[in-house]
Amino acid sequence: MTEIFGLTGLRPGTGFEKTLTCPPYDVIKPGTALESLLAANPKSLYHVVLGDHPAQSLQDFVEDGVLIRDDVPAFYIYEQIKGGSRRLGFLTAVAVTPYEKKEIIRHEKTFEEKVLGRIKLMTDTGYVTEPVWLLSRAPIGPVLEAVASQREPVYAFESDFNGASELHGIHNRIFKVEAGEPEGQKLMALIGAQALYIADGHHRYHSALRMGLDRCIAYICEADAAQIQAYNRVIRGKVPFSEIKDQLPLQKETQFKTPEKHQFAIYTKDGCYSFRASHVPEDPVGRLDCHILEKTLYPLLKLDHSMINDPACFDYYPEYELDAMCQQVDDGKYDLAVALNPVVPAELLAVADAGILDPEIVMPEKSTFFAPKILSGLFLIPTGK
Repeated sequence: MTEIFGLTGLRPGTGFEKTLTCPPYDVIKPGTALESLLAANPKSLYHVVLGDHPAQSLQDFVEDGVLIRDDVPAFYIYEQIKGGSRRLGFLTAVAVTPYEKKEIIRHEKTFEEKVLGRIKLMTDTGYVTEPVWLLSRAPIGPVLEAVASQREPVYAFESDFNGASELHGIHNRIFKVEAGEPEGQKLMALIGAQALYIADGHHRYHSALRMGLDRCIAYICEADAAQIQAYNRVIRGKVPFSEIKDQLPLQKETQFKTPEKHQFAIYTKDGCYSFRASHVPEDPVGRLDCHILEKTLYPLLKLDHSMINDPACFDYYPEYELDAMCQQVDDGKYDLAVALNPVVPAELLAVADAGILDPEIVMPEKSTFFAPKILSGLFLIPTGK
């Protein structure tokens, strides 16, 4: 049985919710317009999750009322609206249990450096600062809809990141449901009946597990409500692409865009190309396009799996940043950009389910980009360590 609990800890003081909240730490790239914008805002959670003095920043926020204490255990229904798209989920505390218990199921590997960074932050501040995004097969939608349609939100605001984040312009509404209320009890019963699948935040969950925490923050939504964008690559090989391109079944293209399933779009200074996979394996990991790409293109460029987190060889961009990828190539930082077709929730769950029986079965790193992301700063909980 998967246990969830009402949240107690810190949440934004009235009027500070828009100023404090920011995108997750792992999409704030150094040197970008987004980082500069957040760093210039003295009340942004950025200074806690990525700043030089996280513990002092957190203490200042509490003393200044930017963050207030709330000791009433509660779930927070979280609505995000942009254009014609709307998603409902909820923030909660979830029991941190080993993967072997099959209550929290992963689908992706983690990088040790990132795990150690999150452990240090929690150790320094004494708080879990950002949620893990979990998917559920439980029918929680009707409960969430009932709350959103019948209650007044505790927060309602539009995120403003000056166009530098996919979270810019999203209308956010947050509704409080105390854990003892019928709706809270219903959520606990529904979630407890099934396993939860990590969508985003593997490093956050793994760091909580490594620290031996009892609980971490989680955002939970129905699996069908998740939108997954492709996680694309810009690449500089040990061998120039121009020297190996004749070894690929390339087609000349007029534009660089998201391709069809099992097809790959390529942008270079010399033009745009595509090629289709000649063989698609049957196993749930082997048939993923990111895995096929690693087995077909990377060896030609004299790259291997050990290099995928090396910024001299790779960087990663969500599907909506195709233009930024092209600019990286035009500026000469990388040799080529590759766009993939996005993973769909059914593919993710298939890998995760296979991994229940064999823990070695996981998706390649940088396989998925869930969007829109979950704002950081809506709730922080003490580590208890």
